[in-house]
Amino acid sequence: MEIETMSNLATLNFTDAQLTAIDSAIAELERQLSGLVALNTSDKRRAAKLGEKSEHFCRQTLRMLNENPQLVPPNLNLADALADLNARDALRPRLMRLTRLLERGSDTDFALGSDAMAAAMRGYSLLKMVSGREGLDQLRRDLGTRFSKTKRVTPLEKKAA
Repeated sequence: MEIETMSNLATLNFTDAQLTAIDSAIAELERQLSGLVALNTSDKRRAAKLGEKSEHFCRQTLRMLNENPQLVPPNLNLADALADLNARDALRPRLMRLTRLLERGSDTDFALGSDAMAAAMRGYSLLKMVSGREGLDQLRRDLGTRFSKTKRVTPLEKKAA
């Protein structure tokens, strides 16, 4: 079986100092962003959504209420709503940068794994060619289990069992 692969999608070598600096930077981000929340699915379902279309409505309405405080009932905390919108405006460009960094990190993780797997596949092909002569038959068989096919059980077979 020949597997077509791209060669050397990524090369990345970290020094101990770089890893320490990265870990420190992540720890600092976690400290600075400790106010971030995690919502469960039901919380997200119940919450009002601020999508693209709703954002203009939200901003205009809050601006109008801020300019006409006589309209604001006591149970509506306009200052909190404006602070939330301002915090969101400050957070979003930073989240976009982090998202781009995470996407590049994920792509690099994929590329490094692909490079390693491509080399392993080439090595395994070589092993298959020389295993008998080099006394490596058992190793070849052990590594070959990665390619063994497991029998798929059909729904009818599941019912019968």
